[in-house]
Amino acid sequence: MNLAIFSRIKNLIILALAGVRFIFNGRADKKVEMPKKILIVYLGKLGDMVCATPLFRAIKIKYPDCRVCIAGNIVNKELLQGNSDVDEYFIYPPNFSEFFKLVKKEKFDFACVAAPDFLTLAILYLAGVPCIAAPVIENGFSPYETRAYKIIRNFVITRPHRMGNYAVREYLRLLEPIGIFSDNTKKYLYFSEAAEKSVKNFLRQNNINPDSDFIVGITPSAGNKIKEWPAIRFAKLADYICEKYRAKVIIIGGKNDELETKEMIGYLAPGTEIIDSTGRFNIEELKALVSKLKLFVSVDTGVIYIAEAFGVPTIDIIGPIDEKEQPPIGKLHKIVVAQRQKPELYVMNARVYDEKEAKRQVDEITVEMVIKELDDLMRNIYPKNNL
Repeated sequence: MNLAIFSRIKNLIILALAGVRFIFNGRADKKVEMPKKILIVYLGKLGDMVCATPLFRAIKIKYPDCRVCIAGNIVNKELLQGNSDVDEYFIYPPNFSEFFKLVKKEKFDFACVAAPDFLTLAILYLAGVPCIAAPVIENGFSPYETRAYKIIRNFVITRPHRMGNYAVREYLRLLEPIGIFSDNTKKYLYFSEAAEKSVKNFLRQNNINPDSDFIVGITPSAGNKIKEWPAIRFAKLADYICEKYRAKVIIIGGKNDELETKEMIGYLAPGTEIIDSTGRFNIEELKALVSKLKLFVSVDTGVIYIAEAFGVPTIDIIGPIDEKEQPPIGKLHKIVVAQRQKPELYVMNARVYDEKEAKRQVDEITVEMVIKELDDLMRNIYPKNNL
C-alpha cells in the first residue's frame, strides 16, 4: 500500500476514535487546581528545546511540588541533564501504542504540545489526559498544522502562537489553562562536575586560561544546510578576531560537522592559530565548554542558544531566519541580517520556503557586516583595557 494512503487511513481511524471519546467524555478542558504531574512534549531540535526551558521554570515557580516531565528526542535528554526544573525525561517512542501506554500509565493532570503535531495531540487526548493545551498558528502559515491536527485541536484547549512574535513568549501561553501567566523568557541549562573537569583539562592542554584569555567559539556548520554561511567567510572572521582581539578561537561542532570545520581551517591565514574541538565533546561537555566562552559566533543553530542560556555574548548570522522569533535578544547579543522584504524560515515553518531567496539571504551577509556588529558588541560589553 502507498505510504501516503496508509498514513491517511491511519489518521482517519485515530480521528474516529477521538470522535467516539469526545461523545462520551467531551473536551480535554477540565479545570486543574493543583497539578501533581505535567507533561510537555517538544520534538524540536537542540536550540528549540533550550527555548522551551522557561516553561519548566514557570511551572516550578507556580507549583514547586509538581512533577514536570518532558518528552522529546534522545539528544535533548542529555541537553536537559541536571536541570532541577525537570523531574523526568521520556525519549519519544517511535510508535503510537508505546507512547499511548506511557501517557495512560503516568496519569498526567495536564499536558501540552509546544508545536503542532497531530499524532502526539491525538495520543494525549485518547489516553485521557484531563486538561490539554495546543497551539493555533496565527499571523502566518505552518505546514505542521495539518488538516488532521486542525480537527483534533477542537477536542482540547488552544492558545495562539503568533508567527513573527518571540517564540519563547508564545510557548508560555500554553500554561495559561493551569493558571500560569509568565513573560519570563530566561533560558536555563546546567552541566555536571565531570563535564566541568573534562573541559578544564581540555583548556589547560591547549594553553587556555578561562579567567584571563579572551575565548571565542565559532561553529561553521548548521543543522539546516540552507542556513550555512560560507566557510571562507568564517575563516576570514576568525583571522580578524585573532589579530585584533588576541583571542583564543575554538571551533565547536559535532562529528557530523568535520567537513565544514576542515574547509574553514583550510582558508585560515598562515598566522591564525585556532583550537579544533569538532567531535571532541558530548552534549554535557559542550554545555560546560560554551559556558567558558567570552563570545560565540555562528549561524542560527543550537549552540547559540546554549551560549545564551549561560549568559555568553553572541553574534547570530541569521540568514533566512525571522530575527524576531527566536534569535538571542538583549544587550549581549547581535544579529546579522541581509536586506530583505521578509524572512523565509520561521520556527513554525522551516519546510515550505523559496530556496533561492533563502540562499540569497545567507549569501548576501558579508564578513564586513559581521565585523561591524562584532566591533559594536565589543565596545559595549568588553572595554578595551580588559582584553
